[in-house]
Amino acid sequence: MLVQPYLNFNGCCEEALAFYQAALGAQVEMLMRFRESPDEPPPGMIPPDWGDKVMHASVRIGDSMVMASDGGCTDKPGFAGFSLTLSVADPTEAERRFAALADGGEVRMPLAETFFATSFGMVADRFGVQWMVIAMKEG
Repeated sequence: MLVQPYLNFNGCCEEALAFYQAALGAQVEMLMRFRESPDEPPPGMIPPDWGDKVMHASVRIGDSMVMASDGGCTDKPGFAGFSLTLSVADPTEAERRFAALADGGEVRMPLAETFFATSFGMVADRFGVQWMVIAMKEG
């Protein structure tokens, strides 16, 4: 069994993917636009001018796969009640990734050493996706 996050960006998915490519080295492995679908979406599912918007994308971030779309939400995306955890090798990488995710976003807990990690912090990126960045302590 596998659980994978699926993020719905309500019209700004392509911008979000470009941000994650720059901030995290994400790699878009598959992207399909609504106009490329072999089937018409059900009436009212998407706005009529969304042919070029992202219907589905599969994005690799490190060893993980995240899926994303412009569809699936009818208002501003509400990324609440969960966080994506980015586990990195060391405090230097934690600082770099945390700063990249915080650019245009909101730091919820500054990156700092804790009893369980050499670096840990929480940030909501410019799209509202909540992240926990962590570099674990050895042993």
